[in-house]
This record gives sequence, structure tokens and C-alpha cells, in this order.
Amino acid sequence: MYLWIKALHLVAVVTWFAALFYLPRLFVYHAMARDRDDREAIDYFRLMERKLYRGIMLPSMVVVLVLGLWLLALVPAFMSQGWLHAKLALVVALIVYHHVCLVYMKRLAAGACHKSHVFFRWFNEAPVIALLGIVILAVVKPF
Repeated sequence: MYLWIKALHLVAVVTWFAALFYLPRLFVYHAMARDRDDREAIDYFRLMERKLYRGIMLPSMVVVLVLGLWLLALVPAFMSQGWLHAKLALVVALIVYHHVCLVYMKRLAAGACHKSHVFFRWFNEAPVIALLGIVILAVVKPF
């Protein structure tokens, strides 16, 4: 049973990360459309951002967390290992990032966000760093 749950957990992680990579990329395009006052494009990006967040990003995060907790319940000994503590700290940081994306999405939709497309290009890099750390910690288990 453990391997099935782990496999489903990994599928959910991949789905969540795909959304974490793509939503800020939509913010880049949204900010560019805002700067050139392209109303049609702005409406399109509002719709796409909302669908991505509600239809993929939020549900996949919930599945990641539920299955991750289930895995921990099956192997509670992992909780005494340092690599897991570091991995969970990165997961908490991703949850915060996820919710910051929601804040930016709402501000962009309301026309109240004045962050530049360059800011969002840099903002889009945070999940890459988290992914690198999480994969190394989960596979190598360095401490």
C-alpha cells in the first residue's frame, strides 16, 4: 500500500509544481498586457489564472498534503530524520508561496497589482529552488 500512496503522492507533486511554475508565468503575461492596456488579453489571463488556481493548483496541493501525511502515518520513523524536517520546511515555504500566488492573482484581477513583468519572472524561480531541494532531500536523504 505504501508504494501506491507514494506513487500517487508523486503524481500530485508533479501536478502541483506544474501549476506553481505556470501561474506566475501567466502573471508575467498579465502584467505585460496590463502595461499595454490590452483589455481582451487581461480578461483572458484573469480567466486562465482563476481556472488554473481553482481547478489544478489548489486541488493538487490538497492531495499532496493528504497523501504526504498518510505516508508519514505509515512510516512515522521518518519524523526522527533530519532530511524530512528540512523537506517539510520547504513544503511549508511552498504552501506560503502558493498563497502568495493567490494574493497576486486577486490583485491582478482587481487591477490593483503594480508589480512588473520582470518581478514576476524572478518570482517564478522560487519553486525551482524548492523543487531542487525537495528532490535532493527525498532521494539522497543527506542527514
